[in-house]
Amino acid sequence: MKVKDLLKDIDYKILQGEDNINIEGLNYNSKEIKAGDVFFCIKGLKSDGHKYAESAIKNGAKAIVCEENISNKDNEVVIIKVEDTRKALAIASSNYYDNPSKKMKIIGITGTNGKTTTAFMMKNVLEKAGFKVGLIGTVANYIGDKKLKAERTTPESLELHKLFNDMVEAGVDYCVMEVSSHSLYLHRVYGINFSDSIFTNLTQDHLDFHKTMENYFEAKCILFNNAINKVINIDDDYGRRITSLFEGCNTYSINEESNLKAFDIVNTSKGISFDILLDGKTENIKLMIPGIHNVYNSLSVIMVALLNNIDFNSIKEGLKAARVPGRCELIEHNDKLDFDIIIDYAHTPDALEKILKSAREFTKGRLLCVFGCGGDRDVTKRPIMGETASNLSDLIFVTSDNPRTEDPIKIIDDILKGISKSNYVVEENRREAIFKAIKEGKRDDVIVIAGKGHEDYQILKDKVIDFDERQVIKELLERL
Repeated sequence: MKVKDLLKDIDYKILQGEDNINIEGLNYNSKEIKAGDVFFCIKGLKSDGHKYAESAIKNGAKAIVCEENISNKDNEVVIIKVEDTRKALAIASSNYYDNPSKKMKIIGITGTNGKTTTAFMMKNVLEKAGFKVGLIGTVANYIGDKKLKAERTTPESLELHKLFNDMVEAGVDYCVMEVSSHSLYLHRVYGINFSDSIFTNLTQDHLDFHKTMENYFEAKCILFNNAINKVINIDDDYGRRITSLFEGCNTYSINEESNLKAFDIVNTSKGISFDILLDGKTENIKLMIPGIHNVYNSLSVIMVALLNNIDFNSIKEGLKAARVPGRCELIEHNDKLDFDIIIDYAHTPDALEKILKSAREFTKGRLLCVFGCGGDRDVTKRPIMGETASNLSDLIFVTSDNPRTEDPIKIIDDILKGISKSNYVVEENRREAIFKAIKEGKRDDVIVIAGKGHEDYQILKDKVIDFDERQVIKELLERL
């Protein structure tokens, strides 16, 4: 491919060389550059790619795309200047793979909580309707039934378009993807036209990156500039703001009046059911996962499916069969125990509140909660989560999550600042905290283990260890 074809639809200025030379590939990591590649100088949060331009050239880069003026004595190296290398990388990546996102429908889901569950539900419904579906998200990436490891919720644009291309080659009709605020702000999805977009909710998270809730909100709004159908939760304050900013929004709710509203909700530990009004007729929806928040998730899926003319039977059956790893996941155990154990990815104040309030609805005995907070992340949410857990649970076990480079005890101390009651136990070791909670469990109790959900590891200061809570629970039950 010629450089000028790679940079089609990008405004650029040639500082050195010519743009009609052929290139082999593109990259933004100088260590991965191969002979004949184009190197994009990306300004990161911790390092600046412009500093590695010479290294990329030594590794064989034939062209450099930069934001700042770069000089090189080798006249055979083409140097091209653009206004924003992140945006340029996104467009170039799409061009390199022959614009794969335009060859299938892309459904983007954004919000603080619910993205993963909604994505899995959407994939299930579309597959029930006979389509081949790709999924990009936190738990894993999928091309049909093929599961691929996910490094982050939304990949960098180069990896993203390669994944799109792999999906197109595999015959995928729809790609359902979680779209993080980071990816929107950092232009990873720049230039992608979404056939459908979903807004789940917005609550405190990622303030270590965005600094303010308004910045966080503005990042989320970027998705709706590039989407045809906009499906919005208007029980959320920020959702209502979105409907005032964008025309033609399709709304869903439980409380407010909307285009699609749920009523007569029945929540149990084994699942939830609710009714909707469709073309003047009452229809019942059943889910095999509990939680009021999953009513919201499924409402958004129903609306997108209807906008895509999916038959209603496929919608009902797809939702009923949906299972999401680590999202309000009821752990199966031997019948000798007469209490329920639920694991959930809840790691924000709002998500923790939602799972505990939902669990409280079907808890006949006591509600016990095991949780911690991640290190090197938003510090301000820690006391809020402590207060939330203490107020909504009968007994809490405060422990580690992924402490990363921070001292686990310091994180726990931050959590304890929000707790005014004495209904807590501190146990830094997460395995032991879970064990203590299970030992404490009595008839009709519900134990919610929050924070890690689908993750099968724990990130410590100097290493990453295996830690799959399903396996941990199984081993602990065997000990009992």
